[in-house]
Amino acid sequence: MAIERTLSIIKPDGVEKGIIGKIIGRFEEKGLKPVAIRLTQLSKAEAEGFYAVHKARPFFGDLVKFMTSGPVVLMVLEGENAVARNREIMGATDPKKADAGTIRKDFATDIEKNTVHGSDSAENAKIEVSYFFPEVQVHAYEWKKLA
Repeated sequence: MAIERTLSIIKPDGVEKGIIGKIIGRFEEKGLKPVAIRLTQLSKAEAEGFYAVHKARPFFGDLVKFMTSGPVVLMVLEGENAVARNREIMGATDPKKADAGTIRKDFATDIEKNTVHGSDSAENAKIEVSYFFPEVQVHAYEWKKLA
């Protein structure tokens, strides 16, 4: 299996609910380790740039407004098949359709306030990671699991 990196964002609703640690713990429990983390407040320009692929969609304005409504946690997660694994851990975009035990099923409010973002492909992961993290801010390391 391939070791990959993917972008994960804990959205403003997740930060506001005080579940940052719980979310990171879920990723770690499933073999995804954070190799870069930053708590930040996205500017309108950053959010618009990041979500530019959705610019023509009717929800674009609301998405940008939501993503700039409070702090977010930006993370680069690394592990085997990180993109697919992250998406499994997050669950379906609509929390009503998400499987039990996923982040969105357990913590999300609705399809807009769905707590987390994750890259949808390996190609997009590279683009998204580089959007927020220069390579010098990403630090690979080995886990030394406790016995």
